[in-house]
Amino acid sequence: MSRNENEYLNLLRYVLENGKRKEDRTGTGTISTFGYQMRFDLSEGFPLLTTKRVPFGLVKSELLWFMKGDTNIQYLLKHNNNIWNEWAFKKWVESPEYSGPDMTNFGLRSQQDEAFRLQYEEQMEAFKARIVSDDSFARQYGELGNIYGKQWREWRTSTGGTIDQLKDVIEAIRKTPDSRRLIVSAWSPEDVPSMALPPCHTMFQFYVAEGKLSCQLYQRSGDIFLGIPFNIASYALLTHMIAKECGLTPGEFVHTLGDAHIYINHLEQIKLQLSREPRELPRLKLNPDISSVFDYEVKDVQLEGYEPHPAIKAPVAV
Repeated sequence: MSRNENEYLNLLRYVLENGKRKEDRTGTGTISTFGYQMRFDLSEGFPLLTTKRVPFGLVKSELLWFMKGDTNIQYLLKHNNNIWNEWAFKKWVESPEYSGPDMTNFGLRSQQDEAFRLQYEEQMEAFKARIVSDDSFARQYGELGNIYGKQWREWRTSTGGTIDQLKDVIEAIRKTPDSRRLIVSAWSPEDVPSMALPPCHTMFQFYVAEGKLSCQLYQRSGDIFLGIPFNIASYALLTHMIAKECGLTPGEFVHTLGDAHIYINHLEQIKLQLSREPRELPRLKLNPDISSVFDYEVKDVQLEGYEPHPAIKAPVAV
């Protein structure tokens, strides 16, 4: 068994055995634990789960979206990425301009009422099509506020300026690799009220030793079944990209969690996943002609040897 994948499977088992029942913002209900850490050795293979298929195309397009400083779902939709749709859609259906059927509590209702689910899917498809084709509509309803990309690339200062945190940290890795300040933060208390979803992965720090680049993420809140597999792969990919640009070898990805939770309506899916035997991890292949992390496009990031078990679907709590 891959030690990397076992880190994640042990998290599932730990929360199932030791977690506490907690209510949550979405009304779904969770089993939760506070404070947990996983370590992934990036030399052992790229840590994309094999006990269920994780769509790597979504991982890389979302990360590139963050790195561009983009906060509008139009880019994601143009790359067939629907990860952030629900938050933008909620903004649309709760606006005075929306005149369609009532979508109140659409997340939970679409799971329980088949007729409503079909109605919801119809409205969502129309919304997505309009975001892609209508730039004015996208600017108004596809915008998610000052989320990750904005904070990484254009942090607003008290004097009215901005800081490109990601660019600055890459430069610092090159010039002062022994620094203990190689940090990017996405958590801005001033901006939290205006964000569609306040940052779950709030801060990450790089560490250079013996020619290797490691990254530690602090994640305040993590949906263990749906969200965390994406976060592991995303920050592992970011570490590989920055290591390549800085002439370093990828070291470890360390994932530190605050509130790590399993939604009650994911228990059967987790039981199925834990019954499966992990397979060999894939290998990451980055376009060797790309020298800057800011120049990557989706086609420049590929996996080799990814042969996972089938995907396991589960509802998203919004």
